[in-house]
Amino acid sequence: MSSPADRPDIPLAKRVADAVSAVPGVVGLDGGLFGEVAAYLPGERVSGVQLSDDEGSVHIVVDPRRNLRAVAAQAAEAASAASGLRISVTVEDVAVPQPESDAAPGGSDE
Repeated sequence: MSSPADRPDIPLAKRVADAVSAVPGVVGLDGGLFGEVAAYLPGERVSGVQLSDDEGSVHIVVDPRRNLRAVAAQAAEAASAASGLRISVTVEDVAVPQPESDAAPGGSDE
């Protein structure tokens, strides 16, 4: 399987988001209170990632059962490896991840 950095067909902001999301302890990316932390691509936005020509930032939500600083450091390394840029990481929130197999509250679609 190829890493996000090996996929030049994927926009840089998405490669960074994918790399950071794969870090153990990262529950998700956070776009900020008003959605101001985002990269804008044709027809879509990548929430939680901001990039310039020489640096970037990523805002993450971390599992509180993990070491927050270690997760942030791993996220910065992953983002830098995917982008080739110096990336700063902000831990915006903490949240315990929900198991993917749990059904959404509210029952069936009927």
